[in-house]
Amino acid sequence: MSFFSFFSFDIKAQDIHFSMFDLDPLLFNPAYSGFFDATARFGAVYRNQWASVSTPFQTVSATAEVAFLRSQRNRNGLNGGLWVSNDRAGTLGYGSTTASAIVSYFQGLGDGRNIVSVGLEGGIGQVGFSTDGIEMADGTESFNRTKVFYPTLGAGVAWYCQVSDMLYTKLGLSMRNINEPDISYTGMNADTRLSRRFNIYGRAEWRFADSWGVLPVVGYQRQRNFNELVYGGDVRWYLNEEPHNYLAFSAGIIGRHADAAAINLAVMWREWTFAFCYDANVSRLASASHTIGAFEVGIVYLMSKNNKRQRKAIQCPIF
Repeated sequence: MSFFSFFSFDIKAQDIHFSMFDLDPLLFNPAYSGFFDATARFGAVYRNQWASVSTPFQTVSATAEVAFLRSQRNRNGLNGGLWVSNDRAGTLGYGSTTASAIVSYFQGLGDGRNIVSVGLEGGIGQVGFSTDGIEMADGTESFNRTKVFYPTLGAGVAWYCQVSDMLYTKLGLSMRNINEPDISYTGMNADTRLSRRFNIYGRAEWRFADSWGVLPVVGYQRQRNFNELVYGGDVRWYLNEEPHNYLAFSAGIIGRHADAAAINLAVMWREWTFAFCYDANVSRLASASHTIGAFEVGIVYLMSKNNKRQRKAIQCPIF
């Protein structure tokens, strides 16, 4: 976030982001709520960015999702979720806090190999900063407030296709900040708004050699004049797929176009996923940051009735 957003001229704020967006799918698309083969899903991600340049940008998010209704016979279901995030940046402690409730519904098509999901999001956010150490150019100027509360709305659609027992594809489209909430601090500028954010996300997995899989990924985000293109993939090694002793490792490289290159590692053990990502800066800031961008850590827990995860050659994310 920019300090200049505090002032009264026209500027649009931006949302947070993660390199390991698979660990926080609700940030990308509310329609992904319920895309898990369990009765509930809980997760958290922490990101620390640009510590070598200035006061670190720190971001944390947490999710909780529950499958309220799930019918394998009719291939449909209703899911609910809660997504919470907080970030802080710079010496003024400028940051935002958001809490959103999410509901999604999915329906299988035809023979059930195709599943379509729609999701809606509604929540409340807060942006704020500390006035300690601020010196105004005009001594007569002042801030009417240092915290702003605002409502936010989002919606998305997702499609999953089980091409075969060894291949699946997933594609999602979404839009956040549909209402473009006003986050002006001075109360004098109705154009200081949180811009709409458009997201496109695609993921696939191809299983080969029995215990190996390749998972390419691509994601694109646009928020006003800002664009982010992410691409790359992972290689996953399935060591044990028995329900009570499930164990898999994955490693991959993700590129954020003209900005960063990230290496991520993950361990999936039973119902748990533990992940780490190192984000190397390759943008024009690289000379100041010495290529040190960010690191992320994340954890996910899947809860099921029988305390186990049923597996197939390629697991359906819902059944």
